[in-house]
Amino acid sequence: MIEITQHNRGLTPGSQPRAQQSVIRALILAIACWVLSTPLTTVAGSAAAFSGCLLACLWLDRQHAGARLFRLRSPLIVLIIAITLAVGAAVANWLTGTSLIAQTVGAMASYQLGQMLFWVLLAAGIGLTLRLLARRHSWGSIPELLFVASAFVITLAAHQRGMIDRPYFIGDFALIRGIDPSSILMAIGVIAVLALAVLLMMENNHKRLPYHFSVLAVLCFSLLAYVQFFGMPTPSLTDDLGLTGQSAAGGGSQSDNPFRDGENDASDREAPVAIVLFRDDYEPDSGAYYFRESAYSQFNGTLLWTAEDDSLDQDLVSEFPASPIEVSDQVPAPDKRRSVTTTIGLLTPHRSPFGLDAPVRFERAPNPNSLRFRQTYTVESLVPEFSFPDLIGRQAGSPDWTVAQWTEYLEMPDDPRYGEFANELIANLRAEFAEDPYAKALAVKDWLDTNGIYSLANEHAYATDPAASFLFGDMTGYCIHFAYAATYLYRSLGIPARVGVGYSVPSANRAGGSALLIQAVHGHAWPEIYLQDLGWVIVDPTPAQTLVDMSTDPQDSLQQMLADMLRDDAAFEAFLQDQAGDSRWSLVNITRGIALLLTALLLAAYLIRFYRTQVPAWASAQNQYRLQYRAALDTLASYGIARRHGESREAFARRLAPAAPVFGVLTEDHLRVAPGYGLAPAGGWQISDQDALASRQYWQQLRKQLQLELTRSQPQWRRFIAVLHPAPWLTSR
Repeated sequence: MIEITQHNRGLTPGSQPRAQQSVIRALILAIACWVLSTPLTTVAGSAAAFSGCLLACLWLDRQHAGARLFRLRSPLIVLIIAITLAVGAAVANWLTGTSLIAQTVGAMASYQLGQMLFWVLLAAGIGLTLRLLARRHSWGSIPELLFVASAFVITLAAHQRGMIDRPYFIGDFALIRGIDPSSILMAIGVIAVLALAVLLMMENNHKRLPYHFSVLAVLCFSLLAYVQFFGMPTPSLTDDLGLTGQSAAGGGSQSDNPFRDGENDASDREAPVAIVLFRDDYEPDSGAYYFRESAYSQFNGTLLWTAEDDSLDQDLVSEFPASPIEVSDQVPAPDKRRSVTTTIGLLTPHRSPFGLDAPVRFERAPNPNSLRFRQTYTVESLVPEFSFPDLIGRQAGSPDWTVAQWTEYLEMPDDPRYGEFANELIANLRAEFAEDPYAKALAVKDWLDTNGIYSLANEHAYATDPAASFLFGDMTGYCIHFAYAATYLYRSLGIPARVGVGYSVPSANRAGGSALLIQAVHGHAWPEIYLQDLGWVIVDPTPAQTLVDMSTDPQDSLQQMLADMLRDDAAFEAFLQDQAGDSRWSLVNITRGIALLLTALLLAAYLIRFYRTQVPAWASAQNQYRLQYRAALDTLASYGIARRHGESREAFARRLAPAAPVFGVLTEDHLRVAPGYGLAPAGGWQISDQDALASRQYWQQLRKQLQLELTRSQPQWRRFIAVLHPAPWLTSR
């Protein structure tokens, strides 16, 4: 086995790094500090973070292993760094908090100085700590890897759950210049992977390189495979309602109940789940767009659940359309409705398609961006334009229903409290409305509006009847509690009712445009009653009291971006150009240019390698000794074997003799002819012309023998690298 030199091994703990490795490591750590600081400080602060980490790493790596610094214990050094950082933070606060400084140099300048001081010290402290651990301990490179990975992950965390316009410092930068933020995010991801790969390549033990890269590759491909087969995680708020998830189409596949008290997580409430394009202008009088996906209408002995009886809920569609699906005959009163067509792009997997209020036709739509949208389809809905006189005075239910259908839509828990309480609520209705179903429903809704308290933290889920625990308990719950309680109260009054499940989005969110972004927070459940000749009518309680803020900030730019993506690629490009204004450059073009440049450089490297390897075949006899020897050095360099600084060629050949003895012969023949070796001091050749001009076949045979010996002596991973190495000529000498 060929001896591996310090140059090839890398560093042992405590040794001084080579200059190239030191610069590369310092740059990577400085970039990580810059990435981490960018969303937290000003441009000047980020520049200071980059500079502080870079200079600190370079300074520490210039210190010899015997320097006084390395005689101190690591905890003491870290303590000194922490104290320095604390003092720097205090000075930075003083700079920004003292009026004298602000009056002297200006408020903005004093703030910038404070940020620069704080971040240069913080980044320098991080760099010194990481490099100190790496110099002192065999495991010291692990914190460096974790820091670089964490810097990118933490900075880009806001991008998760489909928020493609975040983090804002990236999204705003991109949109102002007409760039797709996804391009920048992908570029940052590539940089992160390359940074980790470079750090791994500088691992002390090169024999572990294949293992490290294998683990990195397995992790990357495992993530891709997981996303491909299972999809991205869906928001828990909509999962709990049975709207999203990886289950087969249809809500009946969800085995758990929809009451998830204590398990609700609103952290992902802003996650976009769908984008809706309105082909017809429509704004509801209720102030909210209701998109129904499914309904809980059949009582299973414990609670209302998705109907298994095909005669129920015939207006709902459980599967995504492969061909057009018509349900128009299930929506009555077309003269009191108008047609509104929407195109919906799903950003997360859904169990069933949903549509605006009363969908009558579902049709598959072309997907312009399959990487962004899971499903795309067009829905025609007959939205209601009911006035109050249309609703009042109607009978409940349909005369066309069978006895079984009536029974199913009125069945409820065997608890007399529902009926007793409902009758109390309608006791004060005026005589002309005493038997009116819609008036009764409004009375129930008004009481729930006034007395209910909205909260995600409840203790009703595992009661025998969660709705009763809510209604006859503390009246604290969220939409599913209100919907179930209202539905049971409606049914106890003889009004057919069900729980609709889908999304409720404030109409103000459209902001005058033709697109509407649906987010996880809009997942909703509401009660519906059936009125004769009108169909299902939403009577949704809205509690006046709330213990949790479920509002979200407008996402106008994200809404417009996704809408233009859904329209088509041309519209999205037009959107980017509109955002860019007069800007002519695009990150996509820059990325393509960089990719082409890198490809050209890689190709050039391979061409140079090929040329240096093959040029002896047609070179003159006088140049064989030089070109053949150079080609042999390139072969050795491709295996990571190079001559040390200050090492003579003879010593290099002797060092390789145990594994590649033919290289000694090749070196000797080369030196016998080389100027300064083959010439006598008094002038003239020391050897004959015949010896000097050895045949090409002779040199070729030596090189083939060298290749054979290297193949036998080197491990498989080195042989693999030797084949793929594009530029061994950079390190051969």
